[in-house]
Amino acid sequence: MMKFHYFFKYIFCFCFLLFSNSALSNDKLDLKIKKLTLELRCMTCQNQSVYDSDSDFAQDVKDLVEDKFKEGMDQKEIKLFLTKRYGEYILFRPYFNIKNLLLWLFPFILLLFSAFFFIKYLKKN
Repeated sequence: MMKFHYFFKYIFCFCFLLFSNSALSNDKLDLKIKKLTLELRCMTCQNQSVYDSDSDFAQDVKDLVEDKFKEGMDQKEIKLFLTKRYGEYILFRPYFNIKNLLLWLFPFILLLFSAFFFIKYLKKN
């Protein structure tokens, strides 16, 4: 009688570990999807992330991202896939490359010009 008690206890522990592992992996996948879709812009909404949007486009992108993660792609590969498909506008933070160099450096250039003219104005007075 005592042996059956231990047997059922081990079976219960095994089943618990088996099902809790799949639940944890689903939570990890959901977290990865949320993190990536928060960085993507919904093309039909005004400056809203794909994660926050309820549009059909956003739901399609969420499903696409989930499928790509299940295929084994990582976040960087999925971003590249989406930018090839929809353009860089889908990213809230565009890539830092030659094409976007002016976009990234413009605030600093504007600051330097403003400081130059401000100093020139102060020396004049």
